[in-house]
Amino acid sequence: MKKFSNTYIFIYSTILVAVVAVVLAVVAMSLKPRQEANLLTEKHQMILSTIGDRPEAAEADALYAERITEQTTEAGDTYYLYDNGSIFRLDGNGLWGKIWGYIAFDKEFNVVGAVFDHASETPGLGAEIATDWFAAQFKDNKTIIDNGQIRPIQLVKKANRDASSRYEVDAITGGTMTSNGMNDMLTQCLTEKYADVINQLRNEAPAAESVEDAAQPEEADANVEANN
Repeated sequence: MKKFSNTYIFIYSTILVAVVAVVLAVVAMSLKPRQEANLLTEKHQMILSTIGDRPEAAEADALYAERITEQTTEAGDTYYLYDNGSIFRLDGNGLWGKIWGYIAFDKEFNVVGAVFDHASETPGLGAEIATDWFAAQFKDNKTIIDNGQIRPIQLVKKANRDASSRYEVDAITGGTMTSNGMNDMLTQCLTEKYADVINQLRNEAPAAESVEDAAQPEEADANVEANN
């Protein structure tokens, strides 16, 4: 049986490891564009789901381009407009890692829909924020405007929650830290990060109505003159 010196074994192992590393790097680089495209499509699907659209992956990008317009705040944060309102990205921290989501509003800032996800919350507990039943609570006659001021929706323990409140949803049972993270995320994003945009959009809607109302008397006067 042929014996190899330690030097030979070391050099052979080094070359083998280097070759494998190069191959893996090439594969990773070649797959990166596809991975990024898949992540973008998943993001588009999440955003569209908040306004009731649930397209397959193959259709999501085209529908997103048709229905959604991206906007940027002065601070560089992206938000989204659709034909009947606006959508905002939410980012925060749960118990074990990042949590995030999107929430959609109509022009009066009643909630149209919401979707949430997480990096590493506990299955059956904090991870419940990513379920349909949890997100569905946010579109049950909820709003973020209270007497003209922004009031973020908050997660409250069911025993303490006012079932008729438009500003509360059920917290996650056994997921106190994730629920607290959700509350911090909703508060920070809606009352700080996007507050100026929300107030601007709220002010634009009445202005548009006023222009339309102002045009009506002119039309009425024109009709009277025509009849005369």
